[in-house]
Amino acid sequence: MMVELEVFPKSWPLQNRNLEKGLWRASGRASGQANNGRWLFLCPETMSSNSNSNNNGREEDRKDTNSTLASLDSRFNQTLRNVQGLLKGRSFPGKVLITRRSDPINDSSLYSPSTERSFSDKDAGTSDRLDDFVEDEIQNISKPNTTSTVSKSKSSTLSIEHASRESQKSTVGSRATDSARLVKFTKAMSAPTVILEKLRELAWSGIPPYLRPTVWRLLLGYAPPNSDRREGLLRRKRLEYLDCVAQYYDIPDTERTDEEINMLRQISVDCPRTVPDVTFFQQTEVQKSLERILYIWAIRHPASGYVQGINDLATPFLVVFLSEYLEGSVESWSISDLPPEKISNVEADCYWCLSKLLDGMQDHYTFAQPGIQRLVFKLKELVRRIDEPVSRHMEEQGLEFLQFAFRWVNCLLIREIPFHLVSRLWDTYLAEGDALPDFLVYIFASFLLTWSEELQKLDFQELVMFLQHLPTQNWTDLELEVVLSRAFMWHSMFNSSPSHLAS
Repeated sequence: MMVELEVFPKSWPLQNRNLEKGLWRASGRASGQANNGRWLFLCPETMSSNSNSNNNGREEDRKDTNSTLASLDSRFNQTLRNVQGLLKGRSFPGKVLITRRSDPINDSSLYSPSTERSFSDKDAGTSDRLDDFVEDEIQNISKPNTTSTVSKSKSSTLSIEHASRESQKSTVGSRATDSARLVKFTKAMSAPTVILEKLRELAWSGIPPYLRPTVWRLLLGYAPPNSDRREGLLRRKRLEYLDCVAQYYDIPDTERTDEEINMLRQISVDCPRTVPDVTFFQQTEVQKSLERILYIWAIRHPASGYVQGINDLATPFLVVFLSEYLEGSVESWSISDLPPEKISNVEADCYWCLSKLLDGMQDHYTFAQPGIQRLVFKLKELVRRIDEPVSRHMEEQGLEFLQFAFRWVNCLLIREIPFHLVSRLWDTYLAEGDALPDFLVYIFASFLLTWSEELQKLDFQELVMFLQHLPTQNWTDLELEVVLSRAFMWHSMFNSSPSHLAS
């Protein structure tokens, strides 16, 4: 199989602006069953005499053109190096051919009608740091430098503006706080009835922190899209949760069955172990809130009951909904600063949103957890197709995917990445909606193959230790965005081509 990468000038007119910036925003076309994919990458181009001032003479134009052509070759080579860097780790299956186009591209050939997912803002999946890098490079080289002074001035201005933007970024990644995206979010949320499909597209690439609680409620179907009905429904659901607490939790053990007593005891043991590296979760009141949420959920879902791992899934909801009332870093929060009514509202929102999330994957937590085993098997097959050397090495060492991936699926990677990145990851999870279980396989594959080269150098014991303690403690939103971008790319290539995953 051959995958062709074509680098073409940004100046070519493209009707579809999904190619407007960023290497990972390049569109892919998979013909047939994606046997011959063509991935197109933007090459920043310096225009020739057309970009020069009309007041310059022809001799100066010719000099500028010659200089431009030389610099274009240099920048083309640099772009190829950037592309090759992104391909490191076998991001593309099969052989890779990188070519340079000299003829304008046909817009209609960029997209395949067989591609199920459409390319949109949510599909970019890259962090704004990567976008800013490409944007700044294009801005710096798309205009001829008339004098070195002007060039230095522009470079300095861009650097100051970039530094200013960096200082205002939050830990969720600047894509979530980009001013244009904020305008889109504001417009979408201010409508009398929120269009959920449009909201999902925006949320996929990150949600502004101050909007996240409301957006999550909408994406999960807990809050209705109609703004007139929203407050009334939330009030009713919160009262219903209070009734459940009084009926099932605030009762003596003598009114509980032995099974319920054992389940409550197990939850009370697991709550202090939840996210142990974040001191906020070691507060007694926080653990009590988690205990109530989990116990009520287990009582009302007897098919599965409480299963270890569900305690981790409640933590993102707890932090996000508390952020409506508490400011600053999570580490500095104290839940005792809130009145009981607000704590009760937060618990209710956590309970209902957790219920909505798990409704789509309840077989992950029923007897023998067949849903998790099914996803782990799909992950093994996907890795075999994408990176056969890694798959073969792990098989030769006798390492089974269940030995490390079971926890990934059970806790949705919460234990594998820094907690401050979890909310950003869950923006994408919730934006996927009902398609989340299928998309999870691609996220896990992208996550694993981040360390493709390292894994091939380790023996069985080293593999087990490495995969149980992955080096993600210093990760930022940039690394997470790359994982999500690769996952989307592979989903586009393989999900609608099941024969790729056939043995």
